[in-house]
Amino acid sequence: MRVRLGEDDTIAAISTAVGEGGIGIVRLSGRQAITIAEKVIKPKEGAGLKERRSHSIFLANVVDPESGLEIDEVLVTIMRAPNTYTREDVVEINCHGGVVSLKKTLNSVLHAGARAADPGEFTKRAFLNGRIDLAQAEAVIETIRAKTEAGLRAAINQLEGGLSKNIKSVAEKIADVLTQVEAAVDFSDEDIETLPSKALSEMLFQSERELEALLSTSVRGRMIREGIRTAIVGKPNVGKSSLLNALLRRERAIVTPIPGTTRDVIEEVINLGGVPLRLIDTAGIRESEDEIESIGLELTRRAIKEAELILLVVDGSQDQDSEDLSLVGEIAGTSAILVVNKQDLPQSKSIDRFALNRNFKAVVRVSALTGYGIKELEKKIEETFFAGDIEAEDTAIITNARHEQLVEKALDNIREAKRLIDINQPEEIVAVFLQEALDNLGEITGETIGEDVLGRIFSQFCIGK
Repeated sequence: MRVRLGEDDTIAAISTAVGEGGIGIVRLSGRQAITIAEKVIKPKEGAGLKERRSHSIFLANVVDPESGLEIDEVLVTIMRAPNTYTREDVVEINCHGGVVSLKKTLNSVLHAGARAADPGEFTKRAFLNGRIDLAQAEAVIETIRAKTEAGLRAAINQLEGGLSKNIKSVAEKIADVLTQVEAAVDFSDEDIETLPSKALSEMLFQSERELEALLSTSVRGRMIREGIRTAIVGKPNVGKSSLLNALLRRERAIVTPIPGTTRDVIEEVINLGGVPLRLIDTAGIRESEDEIESIGLELTRRAIKEAELILLVVDGSQDQDSEDLSLVGEIAGTSAILVVNKQDLPQSKSIDRFALNRNFKAVVRVSALTGYGIKELEKKIEETFFAGDIEAEDTAIITNARHEQLVEKALDNIREAKRLIDINQPEEIVAVFLQEALDNLGEITGETIGEDVLGRIFSQFCIGK
């Protein structure tokens, strides 16, 4: 159940990044927003703030309410409830984008009666006042944090209610079944017609299929949001760091002809096909008594276990040996592309035999030194790993770990309720699991949510949003 905040509680914050810029915005929201702003805002001409029409903008000065000294020349926007971001009266003061001007303007409105906003409190008020649901509120921060176009599209879809619509549709079906089950309990001694168990089970089966389809998007959503962990592995001096630099189109890793130069794990992100690719340059795998290099090898093996894609790099100018074969065993069971590097040198004929029957997704020949084959490698990554599936068009997808966990719980609840119906268990027990399913789905949209969970969610936001 949503609870409105105190109507007399007006908040204020700087809503733009603090630093030098063209414009910096101080935002107020609350019942007293216009009254408080009027104490520090002096219009250059025309009526006072209370007489201004909603969604109008005018030139004014900000003055210190105590000293009366002018702080800045600003543009002020008045927006009256309920047609605002928070559904409360909102005032935005557009200052010159300097640190001193912004801070002094904020201090002025705080001295005039506003309270400093908590992280995410403007969006929290939008949720509590019913303008958006919780999934949409969480999409705000996803929009801000999006690293690629695919991530932004997914966040905007959620912000516009795509995920919420799917969740509410399933919840309505479950609620229909729960109504029938509760009717059977409440009127067991009366002649009240309810749907047969088979029909109820079929209705739950449909809900189960819909949630399974939604849950199946979570892997795609996580890749869009967090990126695909891609480990670049190989024995020392095959050109792993050079390949990282070639993919980044800049010098990031130290490259020398000395084996074992890379002793730590280096991680960078590139945008590939609209999806972040988290490239992890690892230490070369070989037996070593060097303590530091051994630690690097352990980190490499951990990176292999956690990776969703492996780029196994071999030196095409050399015959492949037992160390290369050992690496194939290390990456067994993973999605791997064989990258045959150093195409700028005369090539060994053993590579074809090495690549044969190794279950690589693709074999790509490159020269990290000259850039030859790099675009082909990127294309193969898209073709073999993305398989055209990493998109975020108009379909609702799960990009949030909290949502994924709650859908999984709801799915388990539905399956158990369906099982109980199929074996003719008492309706009271079935109703418990159906209600739990609704509660779990309600936590996604915010219809059933605790204040502690809300606090954790909105604490991730920046102040001023």
